[in-house]
Amino acid sequence: MTEFIPPGTRWIDLPSPFPMKRGGDLRDARIAYETWGTPNAAGDNSILILPGLSPDAHAASSPDNPAPGWWEAMLGPGKPIDTDRWHVVCVNALGSCKGSTGPASIDPRSGEPYRLAFPELSVEDAAEAAHAVVRALGIERLACLIGNSMGGMNALALLARHPGIARAHVNISGAARALPFSIAIRSLQREAIRLDPAWNEGNYDDDRYPESGMRMARKLGVITYRSALEWDGRFGRVRLDSDRRDGEDPFGLEFEVESYLEGHARRFVRNFDPNCYLYLSRSMDWYDIGESCSSQRGGGTTDQGLARIRVEKALAIGVHTDILFPLQQQQQIADGLRAGGAEAHFLPLESPQGHDAFLVDFDRFGPAVSGFLDAL
Repeated sequence: MTEFIPPGTRWIDLPSPFPMKRGGDLRDARIAYETWGTPNAAGDNSILILPGLSPDAHAASSPDNPAPGWWEAMLGPGKPIDTDRWHVVCVNALGSCKGSTGPASIDPRSGEPYRLAFPELSVEDAAEAAHAVVRALGIERLACLIGNSMGGMNALALLARHPGIARAHVNISGAARALPFSIAIRSLQREAIRLDPAWNEGNYDDDRYPESGMRMARKLGVITYRSALEWDGRFGRVRLDSDRRDGEDPFGLEFEVESYLEGHARRFVRNFDPNCYLYLSRSMDWYDIGESCSSQRGGGTTDQGLARIRVEKALAIGVHTDILFPLQQQQQIADGLRAGGAEAHFLPLESPQGHDAFLVDFDRFGPAVSGFLDAL
């Protein structure tokens, strides 16, 4: 059981006990975050970024941690999210292993890692934890809330549960509910981990670790994060050199695309806790903003749940080649927020890089985000 905490990480303590939506609570829990830029005198220039499943809070380099962050090209002085103007906060999700409390953390009640004793995790729990960070930093109202992928779900939950928390919202490759295809993919990823004998009902350690299950889960994920168009253009049917093939295995790696997936998976497996992966993955499957809102106030569909959100301006960005969070989901977000009174726009991009485009296609995403923020 391992946590992976980047240098420069800060924490806020959650209220203790911290109640969880589906039952149970956390004691002495904390949330990891990083900040860039400076709050202005009016206190109205703060932006909160909620990332996807695997990133940490280190979105960009800083004096405390000069290493490039996962959104380095988007965040910093003179960049699309300009820290000369904006005070930016990035939060690592509750349930992760990158500094925030999750299944890999020590349970203060037992003195041992939570493992599967961690309470059932929901998107709404992550939203409440992010809200606690905002309040602990003394931010009364965010200028903008930005959510990517899973963070887009978390952002919508935060907006729905705390009306007025943000003036504007950018939802990037996000969704208001999980679709059957995405649920099916994540279910297979979780099954690959759980069927690895070394998983041992969550009771693994660094010596006996479910590496094969995590490798398969990550490979399946990476295949869906990019598009068939990109796979074809990037690798084609190029075969490995003879000295790079596994000559002893008749079904071993033969194509460049296989080698890429294998290398990517091996870099990931020992840098993310398997139980945290399971919990975060399942939290996305459960989420539907309509069901979430119906448990709070009246019934409702997904569209009705979106229409209850109150923001002044919103932008939902998606990519034509995204099969995991397809374009109709970002269109639904924009339409739903507009029905609630927001000046909301939907921006479909032609990037060939699928769901992960927002992490790599900065020529398209940079201008889209900066244009929206410049108009605030």
